[in-house]
Amino acid sequence: MFDSRHIKTFHTVVTAGSYSAAAAALGYTQPAVTQQMKALERSVGTALFVRVGRRMRLTEAGEALARHAETILDSMSVAWEQIGAVTRLETGRVRLCAFPSANATLIPEALALLAAEHPGIRVELLGDEPPESLERVTRGECDITLAFTYPGLHEAVPDDLVEIPLLEDQLMVLMPTGHRLARSRSVRLRDLADERWIAGCMRCRVNFLHECAELGFAPDIAFATDDNLVVQSLVAEGLGVAMMPGLVLSFMRLDRVTGRPLDPVSRRRVAAYVPRDHLRIPAAALVLDALRTVAERRSGC
Repeated sequence: MFDSRHIKTFHTVVTAGSYSAAAAALGYTQPAVTQQMKALERSVGTALFVRVGRRMRLTEAGEALARHAETILDSMSVAWEQIGAVTRLETGRVRLCAFPSANATLIPEALALLAAEHPGIRVELLGDEPPESLERVTRGECDITLAFTYPGLHEAVPDDLVEIPLLEDQLMVLMPTGHRLARSRSVRLRDLADERWIAGCMRCRVNFLHECAELGFAPDIAFATDDNLVVQSLVAEGLGVAMMPGLVLSFMRLDRVTGRPLDPVSRRRVAAYVPRDHLRIPAAALVLDALRTVAERRSGC
């Protein structure tokens, strides 16, 4: 392995023609240059210079290194410049994975904040539901993942991940606008026991079945889909009702669908998960800050 300082000194010796001239150019003493060249020769395992009379000449190994020294130094200069740009937050790349309703709401708002202040940072978006999204961050497929869990579902967070709570997302019931309970300020799950239901993703479905069981009934699930827009369309056509997170209402596009909060209130917890070491990466820290800001704006939703 080469020491970059030794390569720079070697290149100066070659271009200046002697140890003394290199020392003058670099502001070193001649013994310091001599010691660096001896250290470099120990690193490469062979002599780089030989004396011919009062002059020094490059050995074959020295000539080989001389051909590459300038390229090595230029590459290192470019590398340091790129690293500096990252640490100055002029550039950077973050791979962000989130579940669909977060990708449609929290993520665009957070990235708009980020782009306004740090346009050089690029974010690659991935989509997945938990627990798969947590597995992706532990496998290194993404840098940050957003996931959710429910009070009755206990899930251990891998030791190498840091959990950053973002918000509590209130659960709602979606129903056709002409439904008998559509004008109510809130609805009780028990009052919908005889309805046909449209279930969402597997984790939401498990929680839904758990809450129904707590109230003593088994829901009639007529349809099941991971697509939130499909759920809305099915509800709009009067094919059933659905228990959905409040974030979904933020991008509800069908005027034939009404959302009402559950009574008593039921929520899911949304958090960001990131490998501990990634907290020291400037671009990742900025993305997390933007997510926190957006989540605070939505607190209580």
